[in-house]
Amino acid sequence: MNAAPTPTAAPVDPDLNARFVRWFREVAPYVHAFRGKTFVVAFGGELVQAGALNVLIQDLSLMSSLGVRLVLVHGSRPQVNEQLRLKGISFQFDRGLQITDAAALECAKEAAGELRLDIEAAFSQGLPNTPMSHAHVRVVSGNYITARPVGVIEGVDFRHTGMVRKVDTEALKHAIDHGSIVLLSPLGFSPTGEAFNLSMEDLATSVAVALRAEKLIFLTDAPSIVDKDGNVDTELAREDADALVAQGELDAGTAVVLRHASRAVKLGVARAHLIPFDLDGGVLLEVFTHDGVGTMVVEDTLDDLRAATIDDIGAIVQLIEPLENDGTLVRRGRGSIERDIEKFSVAEHDGVIYGCAALYPYAGEKMAEMACLTVNPQWQGEGEGDKLLRHIESRARAAGINRLFVLTTRTAHWFIKRGFVQGSVADLPKDKQSHYDRSRNSQVFIKRL
Repeated sequence: MNAAPTPTAAPVDPDLNARFVRWFREVAPYVHAFRGKTFVVAFGGELVQAGALNVLIQDLSLMSSLGVRLVLVHGSRPQVNEQLRLKGISFQFDRGLQITDAAALECAKEAAGELRLDIEAAFSQGLPNTPMSHAHVRVVSGNYITARPVGVIEGVDFRHTGMVRKVDTEALKHAIDHGSIVLLSPLGFSPTGEAFNLSMEDLATSVAVALRAEKLIFLTDAPSIVDKDGNVDTELAREDADALVAQGELDAGTAVVLRHASRAVKLGVARAHLIPFDLDGGVLLEVFTHDGVGTMVVEDTLDDLRAATIDDIGAIVQLIEPLENDGTLVRRGRGSIERDIEKFSVAEHDGVIYGCAALYPYAGEKMAEMACLTVNPQWQGEGEGDKLLRHIESRARAAGINRLFVLTTRTAHWFIKRGFVQGSVADLPKDKQSHYDRSRNSQVFIKRL
């Protein structure tokens, strides 16, 4: 009888392994930055209707396992409309403020109850060989929201349509501090025991503001916001978002969500995001990649060029160390960077430092050296080096410098394309000439400011 064939290991793909390791390293700074932070994630009933709930729950479970504190807010408009249709009521809810009568309120309660159970069931999955395997996610709901009636507006009584009056912040924090994901339905209750139908967008915004959340994330069924070139507008300053809404050219759904995102940022939420829910892994891509896939609203542009502080030394060392090792940059050492930290500027995106540069002035000769111009390889090719250069030039001009010089062994063409011209050691400030390392044979490039 022939012996059974010896099983062989699957062939190893070195490129695949390298890509995985590189990706994991790229993600690490975001994991560190967001651990312990609170995200409010809001999605409409359209997402559930489209069959996208399970995939979203898997991604949110992963984020929770990485230490992100989550509050989920769901909408229920299509489910409420279906309940109304089944009961023979012709009225249908659309986007925007609408009257909720007694019959519609009962439908809203039924829809919210069914959706809450569906969402809790999705978090309870634990099938082997799925992203939920070994996951133990605790989901809690409760009467965290006190509501008030919208009331009568221009003679119209909106009946059981409500607005958020108060968020029980202490109870919410207690729940998420103990590792639970909080799930909120678009219903609120008054001190007299009345129930009110709430807007998902208003509820999510109010909760994010009350918790001072790091992020408010809207998963929408609306198309992406695009710029004049047809590309996704990945970042909007709040004033620009307001102007876009005021133009009246956005579809109704996007306008409503963008208006609430802007309001959240204005009231203290660090970032608000709009992500199409039909994009597989959209939440993960938006949170854990540099440019994201949706539109982020911030108080001002997120790429922050600022003076370095003592807390940035570790990040600067990580940036320049590989270039010191291959000889591109002069080796400085941590002590030297710490001593000269006030000369450094850093480029930061969403709490992650991805670039740096230093300015060493020689005031007597109105010259300055730009050194350590470095951008993380994953951020290169997007104009980040040019931003740092412009920032350093601005600093130099403010200090009365009229000539900026660099010493380089490998990047001469980059500086030539940006207005630098080749010089010689004799063109350098006297003090720099005396410290010039002739063993490196660096080329000198100078730019008039």
